[in-house]
Amino acid sequence: MNQIPRKVRALGLCSGGLDSILSALVLKNQGIEVEWITFETPFFSSEKAEKASGMTGIPLTVKNITPSYLDMLKNPRCGYGKYMNPCMDCHALMFRIAGGIMETNGFDFLFSGEVLGQRPMSQTKPSLRYVEKHSGYAGYILRPLSSKLLPETIAEQKGLVKRDLLLGISGRGRKEQIKLAENYGITEYPAPAGGCLLTDKRYSDRLRDLFDHQDFYTEAELHLLKYGRHFRIETGTKIIIGRTRQDNKNIIKHCDLSTDTLIRVKKFPGPIALIPHGAADCHLNLAASICIGYSKAPNDRLSDVLFIAPKSREIKRMLGIPPSQVQNFLI
Repeated sequence: MNQIPRKVRALGLCSGGLDSILSALVLKNQGIEVEWITFETPFFSSEKAEKASGMTGIPLTVKNITPSYLDMLKNPRCGYGKYMNPCMDCHALMFRIAGGIMETNGFDFLFSGEVLGQRPMSQTKPSLRYVEKHSGYAGYILRPLSSKLLPETIAEQKGLVKRDLLLGISGRGRKEQIKLAENYGITEYPAPAGGCLLTDKRYSDRLRDLFDHQDFYTEAELHLLKYGRHFRIETGTKIIIGRTRQDNKNIIKHCDLSTDTLIRVKKFPGPIALIPHGAADCHLNLAASICIGYSKAPNDRLSDVLFIAPKSREIKRMLGIPPSQVQNFLI
């Protein structure tokens, strides 16, 4: 009796961009069963990958990797890019985690939408080799869009993938990918710009400040770096002041009322102030005055301010400080 050939299975890293989508479809077109995994941390989300999965029907696993990502981020082997982005070590970590899932769940190889030469720092031949070596899965990572320009992988050597049906795209141009998308009937896809906050200067400055002043930080504190104005008063004290109503909502969402202090100006529209882990009374009073300064309350008259601390709620009457006088504290 003839045995039914075993289905070849591949697990891909998905960012949700066009290259991720195309890499999966190129393999699927060979009859390979493809699935995706995407990772999330406070620095990047799974939103685009989830949209790509919904559009293509390709199954997607979402995994939060914040603890292991932070371990890498504090001291990346290859250092950082322009800001706090550790792109090569980031990719190596993701492939290392995906490789473990590959082995556990019986996939034959890993793949991604990386294109040779598309990014001058992280997608050169040496950088792709670095990622393979430090992922622990050298030979198991296939890049279908550039495979013909790269060494054969184990999957190709075993005949699990037909190399002649893979591609040889290189460089930063997008014409070949756009034409391929048209052939597959893909009409909607996000712009190629990444969504990683570690490539953003303001976020990176705040993250560096956090690393410099704290040995421990919660995931919520990393989310809080996205919102409002941040003031470093002294080594152990930081104040976050909302800029908009949405900022205020996000600050409240990520505060921890078992450790943090919230401040709100009463009777006047204005921002929320948050002091993570609380502070000495003098610094809480300073935070309240800064909060008044950014509100609609007049700075030349006393205003009622509500303090919500872990074990207390109280109202104080205070004067505001104009924003121009606290710029030196801004991160």
